[in-house]
Amino acid sequence: MSAVESKDINAEAGADMNAKPQSALICGSMAFDTIMVFPDKFQHHILPDKVHMLNVSFFVPELRREFGGCAGNIAYNLHLLGENALPMATVGKDFASYAQWMLKTGVKQDYLKVLEDDFTGQAYITSDMDDNQITAFHPGAMGRSELNKVPSDANISIGIVSPDGKAGMIEHAKQFVEAGIPFVFDPGQGMPMFDSDELKTFIEQATWVTLNDYEAAMLQEKTGLSPHEIAEQVEALIITKGAEGSLVYTKTERIDIPPAKATALVDPTGCGDAYRGGLLYGLMNGLDWEVTGRIAGLMGAIKIAHAGTQNHVVTLDELKMQYAEQFGGSF
Repeated sequence: MSAVESKDINAEAGADMNAKPQSALICGSMAFDTIMVFPDKFQHHILPDKVHMLNVSFFVPELRREFGGCAGNIAYNLHLLGENALPMATVGKDFASYAQWMLKTGVKQDYLKVLEDDFTGQAYITSDMDDNQITAFHPGAMGRSELNKVPSDANISIGIVSPDGKAGMIEHAKQFVEAGIPFVFDPGQGMPMFDSDELKTFIEQATWVTLNDYEAAMLQEKTGLSPHEIAEQVEALIITKGAEGSLVYTKTERIDIPPAKATALVDPTGCGDAYRGGLLYGLMNGLDWEVTGRIAGLMGAIKIAHAGTQNHVVTLDELKMQYAEQFGGSF
């Protein structure tokens, strides 16, 4: 099956996404996040002309251990909005406390595979006062994510391939195409694992691509494709720009999405995943890009006002009220 043919199948599948019930399969990592906050700016302590011999230490008086990982975070946010979010990931022998948290929040665990000879992924994240982040990540069980397969019996209407083990990301994208399920390609911090040809294949397979502005620049450098050239191959390319909002490139236009206002700037960790939860909600409910982008941005703004990636709570009705207050209108 060619990439063009698979795109046609994806488009047809997407036409019925308002039919209920529906599920989103969220492929990616589940991880324990150790989050540290550096009460200064990295740029004050990193000398540009000395990066070839970098030796820095950051004093981090604030430290927390949270439940995270892209699949876990995206599923949590989409579940808050009332959709059936199904994270698919490989986890380790230490996953019990995370499993209990998922039982408490109501996020399903049907497609989590426990590997008893490995640890769950571990992220060590340091953020500064400019919301920049330095992350060290031990993949653990995530490195064997290809052991999971995209199911054919879960009424999945949409998928997302977010940062995960390299083989798993490649296989899950292929499996979405073979199943005729439209999916979002969200390489995130996993992008350095792939070469130009592999990234171009993902773009050919995907229905949508989403990146932050740094990742977008990296993707353009690796593939030689401009945002408009990528958008010509997918339904839309979505680029988030933090406090500046986001951009949606379609085949015919660029849509500028204004930023949502946060009540406080507490912790940027997981804001991108919250955005993707809102993005999936809009896609699952057939909303236009102007509305979908605003919902996604608002989810990110709600998250940034809370420490950790899964400690914010919002109902769909509350989100609609905040949407009306910030942007006017409704969805």
